[in-house]
Amino acid sequence: MITTPLYTPEQVARLDRAVIEHGGIPGAVLMERAGRRLWWEVRQRWPAARRLVVVCGGGNNGGDGYVVGRYALEAGWDVRLLALVDTQRLRGDAARHARRFRAAGGIVEGFAAPALDGADVIVDALLGTGLDRPVEGDFAEAVAAINAAPAPVAAVDIPSGIHGRTGAEMGVAVRADVTATFVARKSGLYTGRGPACTGALCFDDLGGTSALAASNGPPEAPYAHGVTDWLVAEWLPPRAADAHKGHGGHVLVVGGDHGMAGAARLAGEAAARCGAGLVTVATRPEHVSAVVAARPELMVRGITTAAELEPLLQRASVVALGPGLGVGDWGHALFQACLAHGGRLVIDADGLNLLAGGAAGGAPVTAGSWILTPHPGEAARLLGDGAWDTAAVAADRFAAVRGIAERWLATVVLKGAGSLVDDGAARWLITTGNPAMASGGMGDLLTGAVAGIWAQSPDASTGPLAAVAGHLHACAGDRAAAAQGGVDRGLLAGDVADQLPGALQEGR
Repeated sequence: MITTPLYTPEQVARLDRAVIEHGGIPGAVLMERAGRRLWWEVRQRWPAARRLVVVCGGGNNGGDGYVVGRYALEAGWDVRLLALVDTQRLRGDAARHARRFRAAGGIVEGFAAPALDGADVIVDALLGTGLDRPVEGDFAEAVAAINAAPAPVAAVDIPSGIHGRTGAEMGVAVRADVTATFVARKSGLYTGRGPACTGALCFDDLGGTSALAASNGPPEAPYAHGVTDWLVAEWLPPRAADAHKGHGGHVLVVGGDHGMAGAARLAGEAAARCGAGLVTVATRPEHVSAVVAARPELMVRGITTAAELEPLLQRASVVALGPGLGVGDWGHALFQACLAHGGRLVIDADGLNLLAGGAAGGAPVTAGSWILTPHPGEAARLLGDGAWDTAAVAADRFAAVRGIAERWLATVVLKGAGSLVDDGAARWLITTGNPAMASGGMGDLLTGAVAGIWAQSPDASTGPLAAVAGHLHACAGDRAAAAQGGVDRGLLAGDVADQLPGALQEGR
């Protein structure tokens, strides 16, 4: 598998119907398997637990909860099942499994927050992937009570309150310790607030994949592609034994205004550590000695005017424009020189701010010649629409990244938890990385990594190439955090840069 397929809730609903209609697995059996899998996770993770509270809503998600409750009863556990929807209102498979729970001796109670007291584990079976509006009323109160309880939480399919496609938090959301998701992986579990609320994520297709394959059931194209090491192996195969630096391309990093030389240096180092044959940093003259002293492998040129940049642009395979560039006269002049030169550009930081502010003028853009790497605030500016701000980008990261790609004819890497890559036709999602990477300089490393990999693959499609770079950057972050004992803060960009070659090798 080169990538991991990710789907929207609507797609998963169609896959679910196809498994039932074409794969020959009844809906009640799928629900039974889902509940049994979550019950297995509960027993494995909390083997000493004996008191279970299951909080159920009214749909299939709630039906899964009734199955979990029944298995716990049959195992001799003390089970309290709290329902926010009267069982008389349940329909179909959910109603069937509610009856089976009662037949096993289970009692269904109305929800009350004090009933969570004393639980060893709480099962969240409130709201499923079909949620499309803010959580309100009794459901919001139940979510708040679950989050306030000291017991660990296991969520059925998706934490209640998380949007299944976007990963946005719909007002409030359950913060689970583990989530078992079924049939197909939902895109919202991997980006936005999804990763923070999901906890440990496990997946079970409930036998649907093999059933559909056996029946030649209808295919469903993924909404997004989760990046895996297999994609790295495809795009960055081992080098030939006679490789030399000329085969690795030449990256030019343009940036480092007063006080910001470190950003350009980090981008240059990342490009080199990802395999670029040569890297030149064009920065303020007063920064040259400091950058050379810190990383002598980089060629460093002091640039005062845009005209001095032209010979460097002529030799570059890829230009990384923006780390520490500033938006003053110096940065503005270098930005315009790079755009006027044409060629392949990775644009980040102040390069994006200048782009969004109109500094590009009428510079021609060839589709596929730009890779943009914004954070959410920069993304809102690039969208250039008063309807977009940072909160709007967070609410629908997929729409935001696609909008930028279409407006600027570029491949876009939207940074954040679950970074997204979009080339205007396909989407990739980075499922690696960790919160310790939330520190200065990490974006500069990503810019350099993208440029360094692009320099080695001049004819590669920019979408999967940028996805590979993002994956390696995040994997290096995971390696760096693990090397320091699994830290969730205090990681420096330099720690991650050191791990880039190892992440690349491990990925192949």
